[in-house]
Amino acid sequence: MKPLPLSVFIIAHNEADRIAATIDSVKAIAGEIVVIDSGSTDDTVAVAESHGARVIFNAWPGYGLQKRFGEDACTHHWLLNLDADEALTPELAAEIAALFAQGEPPLTGYVLQVRDMLPGEEVLLPQAHTNRCLRLYNRNKARFSESPVHDSVIVADGKTAELAAPVLHRSFRSLTHAIEKMNSYSSAQAENLQKKGLDFPLARLLSEFPVAFLKVYFIRGYALRGRRGFIYAVNYAFGRFMRIAKYLEKKEGL
Repeated sequence: MKPLPLSVFIIAHNEADRIAATIDSVKAIAGEIVVIDSGSTDDTVAVAESHGARVIFNAWPGYGLQKRFGEDACTHHWLLNLDADEALTPELAAEIAALFAQGEPPLTGYVLQVRDMLPGEEVLLPQAHTNRCLRLYNRNKARFSESPVHDSVIVADGKTAELAAPVLHRSFRSLTHAIEKMNSYSSAQAENLQKKGLDFPLARLLSEFPVAFLKVYFIRGYALRGRRGFIYAVNYAFGRFMRIAKYLEKKEGL
């Protein structure tokens, strides 16, 4: 497959065990692969470089801002963003290549189906939760937001469409890792809520955990994933609860 006029950029921190799979999944189509490392203390940089990526250091400013930095580091104006715990399927790589078959893709951007795989799952399950994210786009018409917590692409001009094949998303290495990520992310969310100055009534504090649990367990299909699904649904709901609890702690000193 011929490399495309496409820059793939990946933000990373201590991802030596996972980033090779991410890079290898785009090698056949990427005109360049750029990794923005925020100070890894493992072998992330060495692994990324050995798999053909150009690595740039940038101290961590927050999710959206780090991805804005990544956009500016790329040489092509068509960009594909992946996280270091994601990988294209071969079918998606072929689908992206087909968009460039007659020159540049006709739309401003393309939404990818990012499908979650829990630790221990070797194949993508039909009930796996799907996040639809704009990740393939023309940076002249769309850019990542500057939010330190959220990392969504904002379209300034033009239309988008959704691609059919999935991105595989292995967010957690283990339950311990999932808890660590939940704790870190809920703290960042609490700081973001503090900046917005929102008010949460007692009813919201009481309802956040059960509502979040029911949402992920039943609507997202974790109930079909056995004990593993129950455990990770509880962790998700606790994270949603903790972002509010941490915000109230900052605001009111609980």
